[in-house]
Amino acid sequence: MDRIKAIVPTDKGAYARAKARWDSIAKPLGSFGLLEEAVCRLAAVTGSEDIDISKRCAAVMCADHGVVAEGVTQCGSEVTAECAAAIAEGRSNINAVAERFGIDVVAVDVGIGRDVRCDRLIDRKVACGTADIARGAAMTSEQAERALTVGMDIIGELKAKGYGLIITGEMGIGNTTSVSAIASVLLGLPPERVTGRGAGLSSEGLSRKLKAVQRAIAVNRPDPRDPYDVLRKLGGFEIAAMTGMFLGGAYYRVPVVIDGVISAAAAALACMTEPLCGEYMLASHISHEPASEGLLRICGQRAVIDAELRLGEGTGGALLVPLLDGALALYNNSHRFAETAIERYVELK
Repeated sequence: MDRIKAIVPTDKGAYARAKARWDSIAKPLGSFGLLEEAVCRLAAVTGSEDIDISKRCAAVMCADHGVVAEGVTQCGSEVTAECAAAIAEGRSNINAVAERFGIDVVAVDVGIGRDVRCDRLIDRKVACGTADIARGAAMTSEQAERALTVGMDIIGELKAKGYGLIITGEMGIGNTTSVSAIASVLLGLPPERVTGRGAGLSSEGLSRKLKAVQRAIAVNRPDPRDPYDVLRKLGGFEIAAMTGMFLGGAYYRVPVVIDGVISAAAAALACMTEPLCGEYMLASHISHEPASEGLLRICGQRAVIDAELRLGEGTGGALLVPLLDGALALYNNSHRFAETAIERYVELK
């Protein structure tokens, strides 16, 4: 894909100017912690130390997974369609959180198992769900590329509408099984180390899920050095689309927020495809799912929030927004050493 080849590093000069502005504020150096770093990274992405994320959007990718047939979920695949329509119509969990913080929400059908009658749901369907990864590859090469392209295109469209910050979200029953398999391969860890209870599986259900993950890896034999091979064999259409969103964020120079473990898997695949993508990401939180921290390490990311979140839909990513708003209020409006009699702090060596 030509757009991936055109990705360049972020603007280190803008990062340095943002850092200098932080250091001019009358406070101990670095005392706003990871939020100072986040603001500097926003500057580097946009190329300006004057940062505006007042127009922000959560883009929720929705798709179904064939592996649900293995009994790895608490509910059926029909829930994906119901929840996708609720998100599109503004009735779901992400909508309630997003409204509070001035975040717009869009929902995209990348691969829901049936057609959904909902005018507000963006139709970019690649296929009606992936194949069962416990029995073979999730998708064809053509399908994987189409789903990646959907994600990149969505970022381009949102950038054209003036959005300065985009949050990744997902809805897909069965997708934590897919991500457990992906994480096991990428992190080189046995499936039992990275497979969690997802939306709340019983111990019996968790056992079925673990066996499905083990079979998926054994049957598909994905190459851990080849992110595209891992994605095609073990991924979901929403995971592929989110991978495209992270690649698109780097191409279109828009900061993209990592949500939970599904989003983190997509971010890791994007970083393995093009390492510069990591410069355009912000990690919101460490998911309660066991693979989360390892996947964020692949991206070189440190999450700001650690609250055992595992809701999905982009809700954790949305919670980063008020923290960024607070950091920017301090960054833009607090008194400066030059304006006070306070002696400037000196960085310790």
